Amino acid sequence: MKVGLFIPCYIDQFYPQVGVATLTLLEGLGCSVGYPQGQTCCGQPMANAGFERESHAAMRLFVENVEAYDYIVAPSGSCVLHVRDHFGGLAQNDAVRHVRAHTVELCAFLTDVLEVDALDASFPYRVGLHASCHGLRGLRLGRASELQTTPFDKVRALLERVAGLELIDLDRKDECCGFGGTFAVTEAAVSVKMGRDRLRDHLVHGAEVITGTDMSCLMHLDGLIRREGLPLRVMHVAEILSGGGDA
Repeated sequence: MKVGLFIPCYIDQFYPQVGVATLTLLEGLGCSVGYPQGQTCCGQPMANAGFERESHAAMRLFVENVEAYDYIVAPSGSCVLHVRDHFGGLAQNDAVRHVRAHTVELCAFLTDVLEVDALDASFPYRVGLHASCHGLRGLRLGRASELQTTPFDKVRALLERVAGLELIDLDRKDECCGFGGTFAVTEAAVSVKMGRDRLRDHLVHGAEVITGTDMSCLMHLDGLIRREGLPLRVMHVAEILSGGGDA
């Protein structure tokens, strides 16, 4: 199985350790992983800002760079959802259809494709799981609380396989953190209030670390943690699952 590593722009620029952890995790599970050197942005920021047509060139370039892989795996629910849903605006050919169908969020790849049942990782901390909106409601990484269906949570199931890790329960386990991309800029006050509410939920339940599948949401929460000097830290789930989270 040839796996293409899809590293979002903000991870490449600000959180390269998440990309390294993703690669380490996939290779440790036996995947043959490649990183196309011509890979650039998938076009999500431009499309979300209302310029979807202008983002098509970035989308087409992305397809050209990753179409040769069996699966394209990314540590980001929002970027994966953009490829799977919004690349529908491109002219549909075999390459576009393949990339849309085989671009997969990291945790979904581990549970649904590799069917991982064991991990060589330990993390002796109390951890709160932040369920990002794109991953939860767009990619169905778990059951949203408003749905009356059988409960499931792919990310939580993986974290439960990490030795020593204690997952805490939250009062509002799938509430938005307030980031929302440009929403955090255009509605800063509301975004900050939502972020503080999420942090309070983790704090009152004794979390030491907040993890999640989207570094963008964790970046938003980390900014509030640092500004207010809270006894918390954030880590992408890949850092924990790869066994290097406590390094």
